[in-house]
Parts: sequence; C-alpha cells; structure tokens
Amino acid sequence: MPIESETIMLETHLCIDRSLWNDTLRTFAHAHILQTWEWGAFKQATTGWQPLRWLFQRDGQTVGMVSLGVRRVAGLQLMYAAKGFVTHFDQPDLVADILAVLETYARRRPTVWLKLDPDLIAATGLPESDEDTPHPDGARFIAQLKARGWRFSDDQVQFRNTLCVDLTQDEDALLAQMSQNTRRKVRTAEKKGVTVRVATLDDLPTLYALYQTTGERDGFLIRPFGYYEKAWRDFMQAGLAHALLAEHEGQPIAHVILFHFGRKCWYFYGASDNRARETMPNYALQWEAMRWAKAQGYVVYDMWGAPDVFDERDRLWGVYEFKRGFRGQVVRHVGAWDYAPHAPLYWAYTRAVPAVRALLRR
Repeated sequence: MPIESETIMLETHLCIDRSLWNDTLRTFAHAHILQTWEWGAFKQATTGWQPLRWLFQRDGQTVGMVSLGVRRVAGLQLMYAAKGFVTHFDQPDLVADILAVLETYARRRPTVWLKLDPDLIAATGLPESDEDTPHPDGARFIAQLKARGWRFSDDQVQFRNTLCVDLTQDEDALLAQMSQNTRRKVRTAEKKGVTVRVATLDDLPTLYALYQTTGERDGFLIRPFGYYEKAWRDFMQAGLAHALLAEHEGQPIAHVILFHFGRKCWYFYGASDNRARETMPNYALQWEAMRWAKAQGYVVYDMWGAPDVFDERDRLWGVYEFKRGFRGQVVRHVGAWDYAPHAPLYWAYTRAVPAVRALLRR
C-alpha cells in the first residue's frame, strides 16, 4: 500500500527480489555496501535485525531506497538504517517526503528511536583548515533534520569520518601523492621479500587468526570466528568482498579484506602478525588493494575510518596517522541522527536505563 507523505504521494513498495534491490541500488550516487541485500541478510542472521527493504517511487520511477533494520526489545522497537537511505539529496522536497514516510512508520509503533546515518558528505578537509569545504547537500540535510526535531546521536554506529583516495588517477600519480615516508615503506616491503596474493575461502581461518593477534596486541575485542567467517564467506561468494594476504618467507603475516559495491571499494578489515612487522606488509597490502580496486573500475578507495575529533587524544589517531600517509582526502559525513517519536521512551532507553545499569555495576 502506498504511504502518503506530508505533501505528495510517494509509493512505498517492499522489495523481496535480491537482484532488483542491488541492481537498483547501484544506480544511486550514495549507494553503500551496508545498504546491500547481503548486509541486511547478514545482520539478520547474526544479530537479529530484521530488514525492511523499501523502494520509494514517484510516477513509476524509483527515487529512493532504504534498508531499515528493525529489532524488538521488551515489546519496544528499535529502527536503524545503516548508512541511511539513498535518494537524490539535491531535491529537498523529495528528501522531506522520504523522511515523512519513515517518521510516520515510527510514530505508529512503540519505537524508541529511528536512527539514520547517510553516506552524505557534510564537508571535506580537516575542520577549520584551509581545505575545510562544506557541501551544500549535507548542510541542507542537517538543517532539514533539525527542523523536523531529529537529534544528533551520541551513538555513532558507523565511522562518521573517513579518508578517500581518488582512483581516477593513474598509478604513478597515486604513488607520487603519498607521503615520502609511506612511499618508502611500500618499496621497503617489496625489497624485503613481502609478497601479496589473493586469499580464498580456504584461508578464512588464517585471516581470523591474524585478526585475533591484532586484537590482542591493540586491545580491541573481536567476535567469535563464526561471525567473521559468515561475513567474509557470504560477501566473497556474492562477489562483494576481496581478500589479500601478505606473506614473508612462505608465512602469512598480514591481510586486508575489501568490500566493494557501486562506485566504491572499502578497506573494511585489516590485521597483521607480531612477526616480520619490520617488512612493512601493511603498506604493501594497501598499495595492492588500491591497484586492484582501480583495475576493477572503482573510482573511490574508502579507508573506512578517521577520528571523530582530529586530535592526538582521539582513539583513532594512530590508525589515522597510518592512513593519511596515502594522502586520501578527509571526508566528514553528516553522522547519525535519531528520530524519537515517543520522548519518554527515548529518554528512558538512552539515559535512565544506562544510568541504572552503571549504578548496579558499581
């Protein structure tokens, strides 16, 4: 049934066809791997988020899409669209229509919050620098959200900021734009005998073992093997993931796992052993990843994650220092925003309940 928006009729259709979904999604400029059919199916299987995949149509044409994850907790409903919805963000009336459809759906249910974090650029360059450049679509979208009562979220599920490398350049230009230190380390890896090969499904246990080692060394928690094995296997089999394994003297020492869709290739996972780190395998892997993505026709290599605050105290500063040596452009997205149709529920879930849990732990 069509759902009426505030001003015009937007027909909202539930999509149950995987090929139709992904093929249509590819046509939008802001398409993201986290909006694909496969990502919704993966989150449903591993974490219980039920995907609702809607096509927004006007005059028979699809003008927007959203993969909306729904989860029920104690009779209440949480709603999250990873990387938001896609549409033509330069058409504010259309954006308002889609927001109205989503808000209406949330209001008619015991919804704690509806969270969106579109892959929409707010600005590029470091904040308050000569390169700081606001983007009109992102600024207008933020203004729309504020005017409609949405709240900037304390819970930024995905990375808000990232670094993106322009793959439309030739390989010589990509190398030349790197910092001198990064370019030297790429060459050091080759001189020290690091080789890079495509990892297959048979290598998944090895990839996970390297990821475990990295987690232990860098102090972050990782999920059980089954979680990553399903993600990596499903996306590799669907032709949406590509893994590279670095070896030294016949031993695996590092890897990257790339996800790719539409115009972009994302550096989603990376890991390294404690052995042979002086051979600089991570630099060799990034270079080979960019070369592979470029050869496949992708125009953007997204390094997937940069600090929320560009300050040495930020938890991502060390990773950022590694990534920025490749001289990608800093991209700052609009971030995650919450719509709370029932304010008491939102306050209880986001403030009161966590405070009680913290008190009980103490």
